Amino acid sequence: MITDFLIHKFVKDYKNSDRPEVRNNYAMLSGTTGIIANIALFLLKLFTGIFTGTVAIIADAFNNISDAGSSVVTMLGFRMSSKHADKEHPLGHGRMEYITAFIVDIMIMIVGIELLKTAVDKIIHPELPQFRPITLILLGIAILIKLWLFLFYRKIGNTIDSAAIKAASLDSISDTAATSLVFISTLCAKFWDFPLDGWAALVVAVLILWAGFKAAKETVDLLLGTAPSQEFVESIYSFIKKYPDVIGTHDLMIHDYGPGRLIITLHAEISEECEFNHAHEVIDILEKDMQEHFGAIVTIHLDPIAINNEQVNRLKKLAEECMLEVDNSFTLHDFRIVNAESFTTLLFDLCIPVDSRYKDEEAAELVSAKIKERDSSFKTVIHPEHPFV
Repeated sequence: MITDFLIHKFVKDYKNSDRPEVRNNYAMLSGTTGIIANIALFLLKLFTGIFTGTVAIIADAFNNISDAGSSVVTMLGFRMSSKHADKEHPLGHGRMEYITAFIVDIMIMIVGIELLKTAVDKIIHPELPQFRPITLILLGIAILIKLWLFLFYRKIGNTIDSAAIKAASLDSISDTAATSLVFISTLCAKFWDFPLDGWAALVVAVLILWAGFKAAKETVDLLLGTAPSQEFVESIYSFIKKYPDVIGTHDLMIHDYGPGRLIITLHAEISEECEFNHAHEVIDILEKDMQEHFGAIVTIHLDPIAINNEQVNRLKKLAEECMLEVDNSFTLHDFRIVNAESFTTLLFDLCIPVDSRYKDEEAAELVSAKIKERDSSFKTVIHPEHPFV
């Protein structure tokens, strides 16, 4: 395949795509190929559109020149995102890739708006385009090139997990559909004495706008801090299960500062009977192993918990039963007790889903009331919180 040939030819050490320099080479190949292909498509379609007087083809041509500009922006974004950390940006410049992806998305939508104006004008003032067999041949070539660009971008975007290149892939498939519509409308001009040109341009504009909007939404989610995939979260939990001293985990947080720049924090529960230095060594080893495995900065907080205390286990079970009576989506952790002469205080963190129908304090009060129904001598200190994954 052409894509594999280009990767093998221009990306040194292409199999190690997680390395920053290799990732950058993939991006440069993607951008350079996009610039060359889209300028060629622009010239091809512009010539065809002027030759036949078809506004839909001319509009589609200028969409391609904007795609070439998008490739330039993407390349600049990768250059900036690969800069080393500095005093003002201690976590690096990785999110520049997301910012440039958003700029590309906006450029796509601006082109769509301009095409929309042109299409409406052509519908109001219709003209029947000239049919030429060569037009269909040239448009067919353009469709095949754009379809290949879609597959090319998709492979590279998935290989290096790039939002910007995935956006280019989405744009390419919408362009393929758009050019196919222009092809059909041009073919219809030979057999049907009705100007479909403006309507085809309208559909092209809508497709471009939709692709730009969808890509922009995904990029904004990355900039705002979207939730990590459930598969990635489960892979972290599965990895931690290999360490028998770690009884449980909670408060997992994953911060994305750009591709290859993840920060993972969590609380690891270890038996309070475990010797302190050994527990500390377990956490240190786990942090180091996770950093190597996930390519992330990892910070783990040690939580000692009682596992052989009969009273603690019994009261924890009681608190969990009361909690689930309020809402079976609640969970708790960091459970401990404080005994006094006339009462026992139950202290724990109550984890409430972000889409719960209960407000934080309301949920804590309801669980506390359920516990006191079981035994009025119990007191509670409940800290409500929300999961981050």
